[in-house]
Amino acid sequence: MEFENFYERLESWLVHQAPRVLLGILILIAGMWLIRLLVRWIKRKIDQKDWDPTLEVFISNLIVMALRVLLILLVIQVMGLQMTLFAALVGAFGVAAGLALSGTLQNFASGVLILMLKPFRVGDQILTQGHEGEVVSIQLFYTVLLTRDYRTVIVPNSKLSNEVIVNMSQAGKRRLDIELKVKYDVDFEHAKKVLTDALQRSGDLLVSSDYLIGISLLEPDGYRISVSVWVDEGGYPDTRLSVQEKLLDAIKLLY
Repeated sequence: MEFENFYERLESWLVHQAPRVLLGILILIAGMWLIRLLVRWIKRKIDQKDWDPTLEVFISNLIVMALRVLLILLVIQVMGLQMTLFAALVGAFGVAAGLALSGTLQNFASGVLILMLKPFRVGDQILTQGHEGEVVSIQLFYTVLLTRDYRTVIVPNSKLSNEVIVNMSQAGKRRLDIELKVKYDVDFEHAKKVLTDALQRSGDLLVSSDYLIGISLLEPDGYRISVSVWVDEGGYPDTRLSVQEKLLDAIKLLY
């Protein structure tokens, strides 16, 4: 008798529920495929309108997440699952997840603020959380930096919206400060002229900005000369090495 009841229930499920389950699986597969096609189409349209790359990545990720949630709800409805039970489960899970993922939700809100306020963009060189690097992408919950020695740093967006960020690219230029120590028997005006001539021969500096050369510190065995010049931010590390080499060659002429 038990086997007969089991087979009757199985037959009833195969007749009434199995087609819905199969249809739901097919809709899920087709929906994921259509979402990928739609996202590619949206990216092409965004590229044609020359939008900000930062906004492009963020919008694409947001659309994918929203469409997947809607697709899952549609599949549940097609399969005939009880939405009241599902809503109760989602509500219980939402409370637990809300407590566990409060930091993640904060990261999402911070990502929206970053896009609205634009303290930095993709391609900018920033300093934050003790790391300096180029902004590669701004995701829904985190921002990816690439350091000059090619390390990938992933920073939660909440850290970027609530703490200090130094944006080196916004001004388009950066000041290079170098100190040189010479003995007291070296005349400062002569040293200043020699260093100025060396800087003028350098093609790495911004010619629109003046050089600043002065005495920064007096010590028992000599004095320090401070040299401040303006360079392009993009080539700052290489320019610093090149300028220091030229000043070293120039300082040798003083002795």
